[in-house]
Amino acid sequence: MTKAIHWETDQELFSLIRRYLFTAVVGDIMDTHGLQHQFLPASIQALAPNMVVLGRAMPVLEADTKTLPDNHPLLHKPFGLMLEALDNLTPNEVYICTGSSPTYALWGELMSTRARHLGAAGAVVDGFVRDTNGILRLEFPTFCSGSYAQDQGPRGKVVDFRIPIQMGQVDIVPGDIVFGDIDGVLIIPHQHEASIIRMALEKALGEQTVRRAIESGMSSVDAFRTYGIM
Repeated sequence: MTKAIHWETDQELFSLIRRYLFTAVVGDIMDTHGLQHQFLPASIQALAPNMVVLGRAMPVLEADTKTLPDNHPLLHKPFGLMLEALDNLTPNEVYICTGSSPTYALWGELMSTRARHLGAAGAVVDGFVRDTNGILRLEFPTFCSGSYAQDQGPRGKVVDFRIPIQMGQVDIVPGDIVFGDIDGVLIIPHQHEASIIRMALEKALGEQTVRRAIESGMSSVDAFRTYGIM
């Protein structure tokens, strides 16, 4: 059945993922293919339970102001390159940021407003957000460690973007797929995405068969023996 499912564009691909997949099934498939460190830290969760983030990674590197050398060119530039990074977002991209200490917010309402206007798919930050009520009103998909209003202005600077970054144990390069739901956020490496997504579709459709069998009274032991899925 999955052989008949194909896509030509990211819009078609993301539509398939939203219709059939969830992070658990994609993570399971990557586990079986040696990609066992693709979930971001468990502390990074959806700002609202119904939020789903899905798009291409636009990695952003933040640094604490106090860690920068006195002669760093961005030291006296408000927010460093944050505004440039924000304006550089394109449709279906995810602003994904790491590198700072957990002492200030990395995302807020006005950033969400700009990103939404540009057609971005969401924001994933390795730290806190602020203006939480405003972000929730916008319904902009945002994943973070929680809400904390302390401003990054005097405390942190974006020092680069569209570069490889690492978040937890996960390497992220521009163009990787970022997929997050209520169970967490994972990264699908660009070079593996076609095979991973096809196999995840097969497993997800198989799980529907198992679910129907269990609902009809089949035991979990027999279901796993018959279908190899649980």
